[in-house]
Amino acid sequence: MQTAILLFDRFTALDAVGPFEILSRLPGAETVFVAAGPGPVRNDQGNLALVADRSLAEVTGPDLVLVPGGPGRRAAMKDDTVLDWLRAVDATSTWTTSVCTGSLVVAAAGLLTGRRATCHWLALDDLREFAAEPAQERVVFDGKYVTAAGVSSGIDMALALVGRIAGDRAARTVQLLTEYDPQPPYDAGSPAKAPADIVAHYRERRPSSRISET
Repeated sequence: MQTAILLFDRFTALDAVGPFEILSRLPGAETVFVAAGPGPVRNDQGNLALVADRSLAEVTGPDLVLVPGGPGRRAAMKDDTVLDWLRAVDATSTWTTSVCTGSLVVAAAGLLTGRRATCHWLALDDLREFAAEPAQERVVFDGKYVTAAGVSSGIDMALALVGRIAGDRAARTVQLLTEYDPQPPYDAGSPAKAPADIVAHYRERRPSSRISET
């Protein structure tokens, strides 16, 4: 089973790396990072790079496609090479997935029209521009399309996919081996739980906020 994780300049690292750590443990997994061309691709802070081993043109039939989010998604949403590739691989993929604002890239390719999908909470309503139905959930399955909310939720999505693909025992095994047992010191991981003043602050400064573009 081949999983292709798309990289583009200024992607959010955990969007890609979190699911990679989980999905790469599937039996018989082949996980490849792909980009317009092979080579290093910088994250949204410019201080970390992942290496795309293959170009988009070299990966034509992955079983699972994953699109991360990040500020660079704005350019990706207008990049015909990226959008054409997504449409082409989606035609034969078993799963087409995204993390955070990566769902907006998938939506820009016309793949989420009329479907329920999620996104980072600051960009959730942007899905409406592409005729998708925003769902305020951590992980959303709609047919073969699977979207995860902000950043860390990509791990939950990947684990859910392992369960769908290889069964509950395999998913529990991966969860154990990665010791994925979250016990955060704070309970502020969603706008429904975070202090109202923090939520309001980021909603108000969304157009210029770096986190709003995650």
